[in-house]
Amino acid sequence: MTAEIERVILSPVADEPESQESEVISGPSLRPQLFDDYPGQEAVKENLRVYVQAARKRQTPLDHSIFHGPPGLGKTTLAKIVANELGAPFYQTSGPSIDKPGDLAGILAGIEPGGVLFVDEIHRLPITVEEVLYSAMEDFCVDILVGQGPATRTVRMPINPFTLIGATTRIASISAPLISRFGIQEHLDFYSESSLAKILMRSASIWDIPLAEDGAMELAHRSRGTPRIANRLLRRVRDFADFHSVSELHRDIVDLTLSRLDIDQQGLDRMDRRILYTIRDRYRGGPVGIETLAATVGEERTTIEDVYEPYLTHKGLIQRGPRGRELSEEAINHLENCDQHQSLSR
Repeated sequence: MTAEIERVILSPVADEPESQESEVISGPSLRPQLFDDYPGQEAVKENLRVYVQAARKRQTPLDHSIFHGPPGLGKTTLAKIVANELGAPFYQTSGPSIDKPGDLAGILAGIEPGGVLFVDEIHRLPITVEEVLYSAMEDFCVDILVGQGPATRTVRMPINPFTLIGATTRIASISAPLISRFGIQEHLDFYSESSLAKILMRSASIWDIPLAEDGAMELAHRSRGTPRIANRLLRRVRDFADFHSVSELHRDIVDLTLSRLDIDQQGLDRMDRRILYTIRDRYRGGPVGIETLAATVGEERTTIEDVYEPYLTHKGLIQRGPRGRELSEEAINHLENCDQHQSLSR
């Protein structure tokens, strides 16, 4: 089966930008098209702005780039903005969809000069496919095996100069030979509350949602520093506001909605707290190994490591050590506050 690839020609004025959310929604979409429209990640954005302008002045492809960090922080959006700012055609695929070296060779052969190839989840590329990338990234050519048995020979196929942009949530899973070939390596961190509030106000404007400033700040505070989560919660608040005939999304309706969704004042959901409670109650605050923790809460290890743990670690609630995970003093205090809140609500 050939690899799935999406080709999108981006221009400074795009008629139908894609949604920043992974789920399908109706109405106008959110994905920014230029650096100026992209709130947050200031250091990464300004570095990329320099690299892009330098590449345009030299009229050469941008160095191969990799963006890494937790899910939902805008890696795909940033890759499309880079292609847009370069004025280059954009091609999109993902690591799991490329099964064989021939799949990748077919994709590379179809890229126009100066094009940007974006590979999401690049850490999931098979090793045989990864090896094809080495010569493609360095020499802009692909080595193809022709024939079978004793008659097998290698044919070197030239390809157009291009820029590879990879995105991953697990950069440690990428082999050293591949990671060393990326000239630009940028880490995307969780967003500040002020940046998330700007994103929410922009989203509310696009979706024609009457979002008050205090409602935006409350949503930003409880969105785990992640735009994807912030936009998802904004739509849920709109649902509750429509149901209760609330004309403007103030802090009160935001608090009501998030309380119904079981999202606490720190932005932790039910599974976040379950992980913390498990470490506290079953393992006396830790340390506990990740495999043991995953088995106890009934969740995959990779899900805990990629989805829940980054934010819990970022907030200083979990500490990771050689013996496993253990709770911080902040986590113990937060759980005590949760216990008091539950006792008062009964």
